[in-house]
Amino acid sequence: MNRQIEKLKKQLTEIAEVVNSFQSEAVQVRVVDRLLDEIMETEKVETEGSEIFNKRSRRTRTGNEDDNRPSEPGRKKPGATKVLNQLLASDFFTQPHSISAIADYCKDNFDSDFKTSELSGILLKLAKENKLKRERSNENNRFEYVAI
Repeated sequence: MNRQIEKLKKQLTEIAEVVNSFQSEAVQVRVVDRLLDEIMETEKVETEGSEIFNKRSRRTRTGNEDDNRPSEPGRKKPGATKVLNQLLASDFFTQPHSISAIADYCKDNFDSDFKTSELSGILLKLAKENKLKRERSNENNRFEYVAI
């Protein structure tokens, strides 16, 4: 176990400069968290059956933990990109829809409460990829998205 800690320290020292180059502390934390998850997953595969990972996987949930967290990693809700791609594959975009209308539809039909800011970047990307057409509405001067 001591070798694993030394190896982790060495790896963290190697990535410190890159992580510190980000201005936002929140971004730094997310980057380190993702890297540690990857390192742990790699170590888990390499040392299958290691005592550290067996202890971690045996943890049970208590009643005072956040109930909004999914109970199993494979059971979380689909993200905005996946939901928008599903809508793109359906006939949803045959009629023009505003971002707020799309967000409302996702909330009602996919139980996914996306903010319009979460959807706007993905919709713009789909428009740039010529999968959707982005046009201003004459009624309210807001952008609407429709299939090409």
